[in-house]
Amino acid sequence: MAKFAANLTMLFNEVDFLQRFEKAHQAGFKAIEFLFPYDYEPQQLAQLLEQYHFEQALFNMPPGDWGAGEKGMAALPGREQEFKASVDTALLYANALNCKKVHAMSGIVDKRYSYQQHVDTFIANIRYAADKFALHGIELVIEPLNTRDAPGYFVAHQRDAAALIAQVERPNVKLQLDLYHAQIMDGDLSVLIKDLAPVTGHIQIASVPHRNEPSEGELNYPYLFDVLDESGYSGWIGCEYKPKAGTEQGLSWVKRYL
Repeated sequence: MAKFAANLTMLFNEVDFLQRFEKAHQAGFKAIEFLFPYDYEPQQLAQLLEQYHFEQALFNMPPGDWGAGEKGMAALPGREQEFKASVDTALLYANALNCKKVHAMSGIVDKRYSYQQHVDTFIANIRYAADKFALHGIELVIEPLNTRDAPGYFVAHQRDAAALIAQVERPNVKLQLDLYHAQIMDGDLSVLIKDLAPVTGHIQIASVPHRNEPSEGELNYPYLFDVLDESGYSGWIGCEYKPKAGTEQGLSWVKRYL
């Protein structure tokens, strides 16, 4: 049966970030995820997880200069040393939060380099990170982002990501299948879920086209949750959507699952 993690970057924005842990607990969630933890000390976040009995489902590695539009650097030639340093930072937080899945953002393509140079950089960097994370029992996940929200992102299609993961050849590297991005770029989600089940490490959801609650829009999520069950997926499903009129007002869709 589907089980859901509240994405605290997107949900409960009515209060400050640290107060969102309590809000998610009050709503009935048993796990959380967020984009980045780096504005806070690891132990500060670990204490909140313990206080509210949460499992930390996922967070992202440092993305570079997020405010300037950067979205990671795993595929960016010339940024290898910065990427390696970000692995150490992410590992520090992952161990403190007992988080077993970390997302490595690939980055916006640098037009000074060829596509193959990006591929070669990506494979080398992801192998480096995967090997370090494997020592701690941590999976590294790769997420394609749609070109409407993230123009120029290195990997936009789910099957392309799966092909890259095959080239990396590390058992702890998996696909982060965000069904919002996948519907925009790929469609045919029932087949996609089943085909990619062997390499899927994490799922995220939102409505299409507006990225609001999954109870609206063009996707039939109750059906897709059944497809995920049939595919054998038993991990957390991250609620990475933008509440349409307020988080708590829009949670009726998830109540029967919590």
